[in-house]
Amino acid sequence: MFNKPKNWRRVATRYDKTAVSYLGFDSSASAFLWISFVHEHE
Repeated sequence: MFNKPKNWRRVATRYDKTAVSYLGFDSSASAFLWISFVHEHE
């Protein structure tokens, strides 16, 4: 689960210019990964 964000290039390379927009995308990507992980293991 911890290597999955590396597959998302935008998260891995931090393309966003501001910290706020990076944290916003990082939070939504993390939530998406967590939800998909939970649904895989039901």
